[in-house]
Amino acid sequence: MSDPQSHKVKMKELQASQRAKIAEATDPGRGLVLVHTGNGKGKSSSAFGVIIRALGWKHSVGVVQFIKGTWVTGERQFFERLGEVTWHTMGDGFTWNTQDMDRDIASARAAFEKACEMMSSGAFDLIVLDEINIALRYDYLDVEAVLEGLKARSNRTSVILTGRDAKPEICDYADLVTEMTEVKHPYAAGIKAQRGVDF
Repeated sequence: MSDPQSHKVKMKELQASQRAKIAEATDPGRGLVLVHTGNGKGKSSSAFGVIIRALGWKHSVGVVQFIKGTWVTGERQFFERLGEVTWHTMGDGFTWNTQDMDRDIASARAAFEKACEMMSSGAFDLIVLDEINIALRYDYLDVEAVLEGLKARSNRTSVILTGRDAKPEICDYADLVTEMTEVKHPYAAGIKAQRGVDF
């Protein structure tokens, strides 16, 4: 363990380094694209946390959900009660439940059409495309079309794309990519999803 004086010296050096990085950083003059992917839990939850942060700054926020369908979740109920988030749930539910590829494709395309309308409108500071990576994974959407939609967004608008197996093309375009890694999951031990923790 270092002594207080050497600790203070190290922290001063770290402070100077951080301040230099901040001084060199520039504002891109446009919204960012963030990807939350990976096999671990927390992709959508993290996006909803960013929504709370944006609302704290009185930003305009929208959500388009691609897969979850009529599934009742705590976050949706909360944000609907709050009344400050434009929310569209347009999927028909998990793909293993619908078992209808044509219907899933139609739902995904309708959701993406709504997303493009919102992204290009200039009315939103932040839009979350929840589980869009799953729609891309199953080829319900074309990755090039999604990239074009992202590129056509208003300069004001940041976008978060969630879901496992994000396409490499999307990750290459994004400003931030976070991969959630599963270390341990209660479902693997036979514990069912818990209201208020998992959904």
